[in-house]
Amino acid sequence: MPYSISVNGKVHSVDVDDDTPLLWVLRDTIGLMGTKFGCGVGMCGACMVDIDGKAVPSCRIPLTAAKGVITTIEGVRGREAKAVQAAWIARDVPQCGYCQSGQIIAATALLRTKPKPTDRDIDEAMTNICRCATYTRIRAAIHDAAKTLAGPI
Repeated sequence: MPYSISVNGKVHSVDVDDDTPLLWVLRDTIGLMGTKFGCGVGMCGACMVDIDGKAVPSCRIPLTAAKGVITTIEGVRGREAKAVQAAWIARDVPQCGYCQSGQIIAATALLRTKPKPTDRDIDEAMTNICRCATYTRIRAAIHDAAKTLAGPI
């Protein structure tokens, strides 16, 4: 049965099984490869996408439950995203880079809801697993991005 979903500002008609996880629709059907497969059970965060302003693991969401505006790493835009990406580079956050799309999605969503996050806010929002263990750099980069957002960009 064909479904219509909005991804990165474009409506896509997809013809997949009802229970197909959003991750596979994004990667295999639409061709957006930035969202990664990690654990497959929604725990690692590599597959994180933004749905209506909230970071969610796309591997656990069947297409039929993916309601709203979906943003993948390819479609991340805005002041928060720009500040996060600049802070990521300045702090040398990426190592292997595999988890980075999910990390950036989660950090951007956090800063949209909490422009001045505490360490606790960051710990609660950033549940993504990074095999390279750049957690201290991630936290510092989020604080840097928040400071940037407090002033003009």
